[in-house]
Amino acid sequence: MTAWGGLALLKRMLDSMEFQQAVAGWGLPESGSNRGYPALQLVEQFIVSIWCGACRFAHAEVVRLDRTLTRLFGWKCAAEFKAIQRLFARFDMLANERVLAESYRWFFGKLASLSRLTLDLDSTVVTRNGEQEGASRGYNPAKHGRASHHPLLAFVAQARLVANFWLRPGNAASANNVLQFLEPTLTHLGDKVVGLLRADSGFFDNAFLTVLEAKQIPYVIAAKLTQALQRTIYQTGGWWALETGLELTELRYQAQGWAAPRRIIVVRQSVKRKTAPGKSLSLFADDPDIQGWRYGAFVTTLELPMLEVWRLYRGRADCENRIKELKADFGLDAFNMRDFWATEAALGFAMLAYNLMSVLRQAVMRSQVQHTLSTLHGLVLAIGGSWDKCSDKSHLLLSLPRRKRDWFSGLWANASRPPTISFAPQSG
Repeated sequence: MTAWGGLALLKRMLDSMEFQQAVAGWGLPESGSNRGYPALQLVEQFIVSIWCGACRFAHAEVVRLDRTLTRLFGWKCAAEFKAIQRLFARFDMLANERVLAESYRWFFGKLASLSRLTLDLDSTVVTRNGEQEGASRGYNPAKHGRASHHPLLAFVAQARLVANFWLRPGNAASANNVLQFLEPTLTHLGDKVVGLLRADSGFFDNAFLTVLEAKQIPYVIAAKLTQALQRTIYQTGGWWALETGLELTELRYQAQGWAAPRRIIVVRQSVKRKTAPGKSLSLFADDPDIQGWRYGAFVTTLELPMLEVWRLYRGRADCENRIKELKADFGLDAFNMRDFWATEAALGFAMLAYNLMSVLRQAVMRSQVQHTLSTLHGLVLAIGGSWDKCSDKSHLLLSLPRRKRDWFSGLWANASRPPTISFAPQSG
């Protein structure tokens, strides 16, 4: 008996994507012992344990003790969680780059419906307890002075997917190594075209903007309100009122070190609005005309009207929801080991688990509501099941009420076909 009979859907989806054949060609570091478990099984078991709710390595024991799942996924004998840890301990920097790059290229190569996409860059702070390699003191708004890691992530906005993940020391700045991060991210996407790149003010860097322009990647990036930019905004007129307490304007601005001016969209909102984002112009804090407003600025290569540029940037806020989900359900802040590269390898496969679950939500379930993993447990994954002992064939019997059987049969048919993802609507 198993409480996770709904994972048969995911097994069916993995088979249709030829997952095991792909992983076998990624060059995973194998154990040198003849008693060791195959690396393919350990990766698959780690991903399955995450789908079952594991947010710690020790939680993988739930899968090891489930003989029905062991038979479903074709493992001869399920491994204990320490074997999974030993697999990740065999990863170094080169192995991470090679294996994870292969996994991303395979994954996005299976999504033929994605052709032109929006790429969002963001970073987050992951507080660490202990003496993990790379954990150091840096910007940590939740727990000041605590050691942390500062990972860098790239998201495909329309499809809610992770396009790349790099673990970094806690004292790294937001834009640290972003140029080196961009190249493999674009490689991961294969023949997909980046129609728009969005990022917050931590990525407002001339070298980064110059590279994007050279690659002809349109962008909208929040600008840092430096003193020079504050003076330019202060001297700018032509404010257009979208509604009471919300005004926009645009200007051409050339910062020191820039080869040419760039287009800047400026939005200001009255402090009387309940949720007025932005910052005050600190240089002119004594000016009564400035005190009542909060400002935000965005540098862009888009030629769209300034209202549309602002609305496009606002859709980037969904990154925060993805990061919260990765921390809550996929162990972004919990799967860590003493070695830096082992931790990055584990989290890299956690990102793969997230992407595959996102494909289930969008290509198999095709729901307008993007349920979290914990919600999917009760909706479709946590279904009682057992193997039919009276049949010569392998039949997994699922305990489904009659009214849900046609619905589940439809999901099974969707999981048996190559995944097709329809774009999710962008918020604005």
